[in-house]
Amino acid sequence: MPGNTQAIVADDLVKVYRGRGRRPEVRALDGLSLTVPAGRVFGLLGPNGAGKSTTTKILTTLSTPTAGSARVAGHDVLRAPDAVRASIGYVSQGSSTDPILTAAESLEIAARLRGATAADARARAARLLDEFGLADASRRPVGTFSGGMRRRLDVAAALVHRPQVLFLDEPTTGLDPEARAAMWAEIRRLSAEEALTVVLTTHYMEEADRLADELLIVNAGRAVVQGTPAELKAALHGDSLRVSLIEPDPVAVRAAISGVAGLRDVLVEASGVDGVLAARTDDASAAVGAVIAALDAAGVRFGQVAASHPTLDDVYLHFVGHTFGPAAAAALTTGAAA
Repeated sequence: MPGNTQAIVADDLVKVYRGRGRRPEVRALDGLSLTVPAGRVFGLLGPNGAGKSTTTKILTTLSTPTAGSARVAGHDVLRAPDAVRASIGYVSQGSSTDPILTAAESLEIAARLRGATAADARARAARLLDEFGLADASRRPVGTFSGGMRRRLDVAAALVHRPQVLFLDEPTTGLDPEARAAMWAEIRRLSAEEALTVVLTTHYMEEADRLADELLIVNAGRAVVQGTPAELKAALHGDSLRVSLIEPDPVAVRAAISGVAGLRDVLVEASGVDGVLAARTDDASAAVGAVIAALDAAGVRFGQVAASHPTLDDVYLHFVGHTFGPAAAAALTTGAAA
């Protein structure tokens, strides 16, 4: 992308999946816009169903938008889909490698399909296997690989043609902590050594915080806020307070803490027998004691109480109005935004 500062520009993307029979229409994207700087790791962060994978499918030409436009590596996804495909690598959520083939065969075939000669395909496969720490397993059937090894092979296969933009759709889902850490290291290496633009979709807060040079938080098919993780966290002043609730009554919890001074962005969520009280405060040391005393006095059962500097979960809560976890769809009460 010589001369280009933006690897991807998308404007007002809308994607509507038409209902069939009694199934209702689904509006997966609702006017989403984004820009991705070239040569950076860009994170699309949001819970499952937020629209991350739909966005990726449109940008990789696997789906067409109902409305809106997008350019990837300088090419329009609707007018020049072949040029887009030649410029990108794509790793989907599920493994794309044949379990019967060896790792070397998988990469050589991928390279040949991209137009490489047999000699060039063998050389490229050998280099990628070495770079991804798979050289010793190059003659083993892929079906014998661990989950982490298969994901590394998937990424290697997406790089055989030296793309300008690499899309990774939930690349660490299902991996154990060690394999996830290894994949994080590979993504950082690719960005630093290969000067790739990497677009990473994830629902892991820590992953987005650790890897993304810049990120976009997505919710309900819309762009919520974009910036570097540090910028987004710095925009929230003060500290965060979180209390794990046991069999909470949201009305009783809010009544209990109504007299605690200095709390803002108050949220009480309940999901089954568990819940959370989240709030922001300028003086966490004072607020913790006051909140504990207030809950005790009201007979509210609670578990862990924690105060911390702002996290991406706090950023999400601030801009979206509910937490990021399973209780997100069941937000019951919120305080006034700061």
